[in-house]
Formats: sequence, C-alpha cells, structure tokens
Amino acid sequence: MEFLTDEQAEAYGTFTEAPTRPELERFFFLDDDDRDLIALRRTDAHRLGMAVQICTVRYAGRFLGEDPLAVPWEAVENLAGQLGIADASCVKRYAERRSTVYEHADEIQRRCKYRHFTDRKWGREFRSFLYGRAWTHAEGPVALFNHAVTWLRKNRVLLPGVSVLARQVPEARPAAERRLYDAAARATYRADPVLAPALAELLVVPEGRRVSELERLRPTQRPRPGSGSGDGHLLATHLAETAVLELEAGEAGRLRHGE
Repeated sequence: MEFLTDEQAEAYGTFTEAPTRPELERFFFLDDDDRDLIALRRTDAHRLGMAVQICTVRYAGRFLGEDPLAVPWEAVENLAGQLGIADASCVKRYAERRSTVYEHADEIQRRCKYRHFTDRKWGREFRSFLYGRAWTHAEGPVALFNHAVTWLRKNRVLLPGVSVLARQVPEARPAAERRLYDAAARATYRADPVLAPALAELLVVPEGRRVSELERLRPTQRPRPGSGSGDGHLLATHLAETAVLELEAGEAGRLRHGE
C-alpha cells in the first residue's frame, strides 16, 4: 500500500465529511423498496438503524460492521425526517445488540443484490475493468485505485479490505505495460521484419564509445512541443525505445519464429 497515504487508507470506505445536498438526494433518499424493507422492523431505533445501513453501503460501498453509526449526524437526521421519526437520537440504541446489526446487513445485501468481492463472476468483471483501465489510461496508482472503488460501488460489489484492493492495483500496471510492449513488438515485426533487429542495434554501445547509438541520437536539449521537426525526432526515438524494450526480453525473436 505504499502509494496510499495513511489518511487515504483510513478514509477508505468511510465518511470523511458530511454528505453534500446532492449526495443526500442521491444516496440517502429512501425509495419504495427501501421503505418496504424498513417497515418490517418493530421499533424506531431499528427502523432508523436499518435505513442508516442501507444508505451507508450505497454511499461508502460497504457496511461499517462494528460501528454502524459512524455516520455524519446530518445524514441520520435526514433519514429520520423521511421516516417521520421525531427523535433521531433513538438510533443510538440500534447497536446494543450486535447480532441485529449483522442480521440487517445480511438482509440488505440479499434484498439489494450486493455481491461479495470474492464472487468469481464479478471478480473477473472487476479485473477486466481494472486491467482495461490501466491499458487505456496513463494515470498513477492512486487515480487507478479511486476508479476501482467507483466501479465497485457502481456495480454493487462490496468493497474488500483496503490492503486487498491496494494489492491488485499495482498488479494491473505491469500487465498493461507488458501488453503495450507486446503490441509494439508485433507492430514492429509486421511493419518490417528487419526493423526489429535494427532497433535492437540502437541499444548496443559500440566498442570505443561510451553511449549507444540511441543515446547519441537524442537531442541535447529537448525542443518544445509544436516547435517543428524536433517533435518528429522525439516521437521516433520514443517509438524506438518502446519497441526495443520488448526486444530485450526476447519477444521479437519469438515472433520471428511464429511462436
């Protein structure tokens, strides 16, 4: 989890501030299905507590387990008003019986069709999204992590522990890079079978010299973007570098032999 700060890790799947008015309208509005489920409870404390859990998992992407009332008071009062409960403080009695909290969470999960992160089908769907995002977007691990959280919430997949998700993000980037190098090597070979070895030669440091031909071809001062022919030279150099990365790993040799 080196790429997450302590503050980012602690904020994962929790309330870090009071929801805004648009967030209250989006995540804390109780629809008819919510009300049908809540109406089965016998006391105001249980009705309001279940409403809090329904909206917490909708907003944060997971249930809060041992501390289901770690929710901004503005959100609790909003839900109490929708349910016609005059004294919102009654919700403090909701967690007195821990088993009730977990029973309600299980019922919400079933009725609202939330999936576990370990579900095989949705696990494949998530990895497909994560690796696809890493392949198509040049963004850092924190941004990729945040997009992963958004995808899981959107698709009603319960957030796993922060360390579990944080381990998967770094795995996606190298996979995307390998795919990029593979595509570059294949494109190079399709363009000209002779081009791949020629590009590899650019990495060789000739006897009696201190740098490779590729280093020698680099401009001593990079021209500004849009300043003319220097851009084309930089692009060609970048493409050469990209292609030879795969060649170094032997990918071009495998392709030439049709393996």
